[in-house]
Amino acid sequence: MTTDTTGLAPQRADELEHLLGSLFDPANPTGATAVLAADERAEMLAAGEQLLHSYGMNAEFVPPRLGGRLERADHLAEVGRTLYRRDPALGLGYGASSLIAGVTLWTAGDERQTEHAARLLLDGRRIAIAFHELAHGNDMAGMEFAATTAPDGLRLSGRKEVVTNIARADAMVVLARTDPRPGPRSHSLLLVDRASADPAHLTDLPRFGTVGMRGVQLGGLRFDDLPVPGSAVLGPVGSGLETALKALQITRTVLPAMATGILDTGLRITVDHLTRRRLYGGPALALPHVRSVLAGVFADLLRAEALGAVGARALHLVPGAASVYASAVKFEVSRLLLEAMDRLAELLGAHFYLREGPTALFQKLLRDLAPVGFGHIARAACQMSLLPQLPLLARRTWDRPGTEAPAGLYALAEALPPLPYDRLALHAAGRDPIAGSLHALPDAPWGPEHADLRAALAADRAELAELAAVCAQLSPVELGVDARPEHYDLVTRYVRLLSRTACVQVWRHARPGSFQADPAWLRAALHRSAPGPHDPGPLPAQVEDALLTELLDRRDTGRSFGLTARPLAV
Repeated sequence: MTTDTTGLAPQRADELEHLLGSLFDPANPTGATAVLAADERAEMLAAGEQLLHSYGMNAEFVPPRLGGRLERADHLAEVGRTLYRRDPALGLGYGASSLIAGVTLWTAGDERQTEHAARLLLDGRRIAIAFHELAHGNDMAGMEFAATTAPDGLRLSGRKEVVTNIARADAMVVLARTDPRPGPRSHSLLLVDRASADPAHLTDLPRFGTVGMRGVQLGGLRFDDLPVPGSAVLGPVGSGLETALKALQITRTVLPAMATGILDTGLRITVDHLTRRRLYGGPALALPHVRSVLAGVFADLLRAEALGAVGARALHLVPGAASVYASAVKFEVSRLLLEAMDRLAELLGAHFYLREGPTALFQKLLRDLAPVGFGHIARAACQMSLLPQLPLLARRTWDRPGTEAPAGLYALAEALPPLPYDRLALHAAGRDPIAGSLHALPDAPWGPEHADLRAALAADRAELAELAAVCAQLSPVELGVDARPEHYDLVTRYVRLLSRTACVQVWRHARPGSFQADPAWLRAALHRSAPGPHDPGPLPAQVEDALLTELLDRRDTGRSFGLTARPLAV
């Protein structure tokens, strides 16, 4: 198995794609026909899980120092897209849950704990992340599941619900209250080995059925004074919330980036359908409205992947600011994907609803995409985590020229240093090199053919200054969970500016001759994210034509629609 440290996409993503085979070959045991049949049975795709086991998928979630391949967050996202493009339930149900558990271990675990977890994963076993309690949702500080002190260690009591793979995991990372008093030091993380746990103190809860991700094994456990050793605690007692908030910045970034693969296939199904379909005496693909929607969705996919790629690289290069960028990626990328798939459903009409025929996979993808907006952490929770950071960002970065990020943050094919788990921070402390780079961008060298891009950036710089003036005046009482809607709108404005700046920087740092260096996609991205009405309207004709030409060429040559344009086993 190759492990690439440079390149826009790792070679092993191509290897996995080749192993999975053609998505639309009805005889392929990991193709769309088999994926849909497993979904109808509400089962995981057994052939897919067997293939991923032989491929060693879990090695993608383990750092190299422990024998795995988790070198680059952006490469991990590209490998994950290979699964989400085909079967999101396979992407989540086989691996993503172990990834979430893994990053908490790599962040806080000691040598014994991390080596044990790495062995489990590299042997193809599963580790569940048991945080969720239905009564508390995303309010981790309110979790009631308790770990109380006993003479021989700890006793675990309470319920964990809607947890992926909890019934078939060999171990689990559990968030438990270790102090009954409220406060940031009230909870701890524990690594619980299910194989050695006394079954008399554990009760499996019935599996939870869902509308989407139907094959994913969502279950629960009731703990009745389960004894665990004191050595099960990850890091210092009381550090659970801090560790979780740091470590989950990785998955909050990477998982939405993986989910762009869902839109990739949704767009492909729609283009294929509209190419075959004839309406009003001609091909449906020739209708102006159809062309406009397809070009707009393509543009939204590209800007979602650009923001996701920059966010993933930020984990390596500016980890102190990742608390901001991770929430921004989750908030914005999930929105782009959900809205784009809805627009494609409108183009498909009744065909998006069918569970059989050439478009049947679309309805499953549409259902499976929904959790991107609330799973792991909800979009609203991302807004709540960003809002309190805006005033300090405004005072320390947005209104101070000279704040720049390393160039490697935007040069997507360049090598990256190892993930610095120990440098992730709860707060960015006012550091925002991406938005801060807006100060210098309009004054950088621009060719006359790009005067429109420069003008757009100048307007963005002025808007950032205006936003900074408003945010700098916010008082602490205006930044809590009960903040007024107009204050949450400030988060939306900020994330839009951040996304636009990331797209511009990706374009400016792209390799000459690559698609990323073509200004057409950037013009489309800026048009689609312009301030004003929710729907910015059709793209300029020349931009629309350029994007549609690229889109159809990729369809005809069997390449992905995202930034990497990788060959697919379509």
